[in-house]
Amino acid sequence: MKRLLITLILGLLLVYKPASAQQDAQYSQYLFNGIYINPAYAGYKENLNLHSFYRSQWTGIKGAPKSMSLALDAIANEGNVGLALQVSSDQLGAQTNLSAYGNYAYRIRLNEDGSSRLAFGLGFGVMQLGIDGAKLNPNDPEPDQPTGMESVVLPDARAGVYYSTNNFFAGFSVDNLISQYFNVKDRAFVPQPKPHFYLTAGTLIPLSSEIKIKPSILLKDDAAGPTSLDLNAFVLLSERLWLGGSYRTGVKLYNKDHIQKNLSPQNSAVAAVEFFATEKLRIGYAYDFSVGALQGYSSGSHEFSIGIYFLKPKVRMATPRFF
Repeated sequence: MKRLLITLILGLLLVYKPASAQQDAQYSQYLFNGIYINPAYAGYKENLNLHSFYRSQWTGIKGAPKSMSLALDAIANEGNVGLALQVSSDQLGAQTNLSAYGNYAYRIRLNEDGSSRLAFGLGFGVMQLGIDGAKLNPNDPEPDQPTGMESVVLPDARAGVYYSTNNFFAGFSVDNLISQYFNVKDRAFVPQPKPHFYLTAGTLIPLSSEIKIKPSILLKDDAAGPTSLDLNAFVLLSERLWLGGSYRTGVKLYNKDHIQKNLSPQNSAVAAVEFFATEKLRIGYAYDFSVGALQGYSSGSHEFSIGIYFLKPKVRMATPRFF
């Protein structure tokens, strides 16, 4: 079953040919809440769960990205349905992106206790894409360069599939399914939305009753920039403290003629920690070390997260939701 699912989602990723697009906001702690990249993740933790990120990327570089996101998710219909609300804000120089999505996941039981599930998710919402002309260089203006705030509000949708057991997960998702069809060329400096694709997989390996290891991958692609691959490895101590890191690099899945040929595939290395301060409160921090072209120019990226569980887990859950 695992091999079939991975083959299926890899096939979907490789045969679909996306159009030109900018990369979505980058997070390093998606490992602890997959709702940010996959609507089918809604309800996975089988709890009323509030989670938030704040990320300051490439500190020391003027106009570097700053991102925030807040997500609330829960289950309904005895865990067979997942519901989630997600609000995000991303700023890169003069460019801003605000979005809000309501997500629905139908979670199919694959065994009697419901610990193995295949979920299909949809998310519907709106996004506001903007550019602040006051932050652009007035001494070397481009044609039609705005002098003030220019923005557009678009409807959007995203979709995904997510398979999980107590010790394995795999998922595939795509966003910007509707917004890509709305032409924003009359606002020349507002980026045209295009699809982004996410493939994830990982497993949990118990070494003892107190130590577990979680290796995983994330493959992210859009046609505008290099395909990105995250290789992650974390250790869980006493089901309370996560320690680990990631290595992010570019990979070539197919030819992209518009991309500069001599770009370094190296991007960053990540060190991260997440601590369960109480049964219902978890706090996370990640630091990205620039190892590519930005090395020596950036002081790295800082990312903070906080998660709150409002209800006690269901008794039927054999183990905590580690993914």
